[in-house]
Amino acid sequence: MHKRLIANKLRELRGDRTREEVANTVNISVSALQMYENAQRIPRDEIKIKLANYYGVTVESIFFGHKTHEMCCSVPIISQET
Repeated sequence: MHKRLIANKLRELRGDRTREEVANTVNISVSALQMYENAQRIPRDEIKIKLANYYGVTVESIFFGHKTHEMCCSVPIISQET
C-alpha cells in the first residue's frame, strides 16, 4: 500500500486523540508516529502490530488495505467434516 494511504489511515484512526497519547500507549516516540502519519516512514512489523492492536483493527486494514495477500488465497481449505 502506498505510504500516503497508510499515513491517511493512521491519522483517521487517531481521530481526536493526541499523538502523545497514542505514542505513549504503544511505546514509540511522538516523532516516529508523526513520521508515519506524514508518510515519511513505514513502521517496523512490531510497531504495525502495536498500532493495529491499539486501534482495534487488523494490520492488513491499515497497511495493506483490503487486498488479500496472495499467500492467503493460495492455501487450499481442508474440510474438517467427518
